[in-house]
Amino acid sequence: MKEYEAIREIINQCPMNHSRDQLIEEISCDDPEEYIREKFKGREFSYEKSVMPDGSIVFEIMTAGIHQRYTFTEI
Repeated sequence: MKEYEAIREIINQCPMNHSRDQLIEEISCDDPEEYIREKFKGREFSYEKSVMPDGSIVFEIMTAGIHQRYTFTEI
């Protein structure tokens, strides 16, 4: 199992408030995409996955009208 630093950003959609909440955690998993699917299991959601040049994996997630971004970087 791999170890990742995961940064979760909850992005405020209000045009007058561009602040975002950020949470950082260490996650052990074999597949970050499967981790995302399990985390949002039972909810209606969509996501886009990007692999960055540095190897980090970014998921742009929309659920319940909330935009979230998860960035996984292998430790």
